[in-house]
Amino acid sequence: MTANLPTVLGRLRASAASGLLDGAAARLTQLDQLSRLLTEQEDPLTAALAADLGKPPLEAYTTEIGFTLGEVAHARAHLTDWMRPDKVRTPLALRPGRARIVHQPLGVVLVVAPWNYPVQLVLGPLVGAIAAGNTVVLKPSEVAPATSAALVELVPAYLDERVVAVVEGGVVETQALLAEPFDHIIYTGSGAVAKQVMRAAAEHLTPVTLELGGKSPAIVAADADIDVAARRIAWGRFTNAGQTCVAPDYVLVDESVEDRLLGALLRAVHDFYGDDPRRSPDYGRIVNERHFDRICGLLDSGGYEAVITGGESVRTDRYVAPTVLAGVEAGAAVMDEEIFGPILPVLPVPDLDAAVRFVNERPPALALYVFSSDAATAERVVERTRSGGAAINTTMMHVAVPELPFGGVGPSGTGAYHGKAGFERFSHRRAVFSKPTTPDPSVAYPPYKRWKEAILRRVL
Repeated sequence: MTANLPTVLGRLRASAASGLLDGAAARLTQLDQLSRLLTEQEDPLTAALAADLGKPPLEAYTTEIGFTLGEVAHARAHLTDWMRPDKVRTPLALRPGRARIVHQPLGVVLVVAPWNYPVQLVLGPLVGAIAAGNTVVLKPSEVAPATSAALVELVPAYLDERVVAVVEGGVVETQALLAEPFDHIIYTGSGAVAKQVMRAAAEHLTPVTLELGGKSPAIVAADADIDVAARRIAWGRFTNAGQTCVAPDYVLVDESVEDRLLGALLRAVHDFYGDDPRRSPDYGRIVNERHFDRICGLLDSGGYEAVITGGESVRTDRYVAPTVLAGVEAGAAVMDEEIFGPILPVLPVPDLDAAVRFVNERPPALALYVFSSDAATAERVVERTRSGGAAINTTMMHVAVPELPFGGVGPSGTGAYHGKAGFERFSHRRAVFSKPTTPDPSVAYPPYKRWKEAILRRVL
């Protein structure tokens, strides 16, 4: 595919320069086609997700296909409003005159997507990029080969090849893409690769959006509804076999309710997946053997007192059981890096202040969750901590609100998209000022007499 890159990119650049997507109608046509793709090709996409990640059909729909359909529908409903210029107030000294901000496409956008949500995280950014009027190169992850192959086949069948191109491949193809002068790059994945993306983008002064991750904490206060907290934390942790960038990565629980929470987590896992989660049709698989070995290595490294549930693994099936660990040490291997798998460490803390200190002593993650029956308590935790996003008495749901920007802070990412934030991320907010030719008072021009100075000092 690298041999065809000049042709593909030349076509997309020509389309961007020609203003092919300048009007709302052209953008809406492509969004309609994307909606058709997701609706008409749900079955092959679902099959590909099952092959790559063992995703159950309902999980594939809710977290990938239906999720992206919702993004498309929201963009279609609001596109004309987003495209309208924003009027701003003109200072008295500059009147008569009008000031406004217009939204212009950036040009050609590169989307480098990960493997864990290989439909949503390829096509989700595409929604914002098309809504903003850009042409787009999609680079799906080679680690999810079935989904990548499906996208290569389906995207050109529905979307205009002058607007969207899909480039398959691995490291070589990605590096070839990054060597090109794009107008914006959005990358979702690890911090290590993000540094390479930023270095490559710097060669062309290309702006980047980075959606990374980190160790997203869940804080459970003493007054939390323990059963609800356990179910929602377990759902957030074990959906997609834990391979979710905003999944709760560990739990800090008030020590007075630790035993209750551990018991409730055990019941939640059993209620979700039965006595043998490996046989459950609703539980996914690790994407490949390399990640399987990494996750099992974290378990084998110790640093915890007990396995409350899970701990089993079968390499030939890429299966790691939903696992809850108790008595976890702060320095344990499972606390050193983002787990990105179905392991949930639980750490007791003496009180909420200790939980906040623990979180603030570590890099801000992509998400933070707090469970408390007292709204003021929950808001205090949100105010005193930093993260890309936050949710109270639930996990991951903030990502599904189209008008909430999705993005990280610091090492968990830079920039945000979804909804209007995505439209603006892929737009240039251009400042425009217009002034009539009359009147044209001489007070603004040299020579600067004292009477002119007096007037200008009063009005400026």
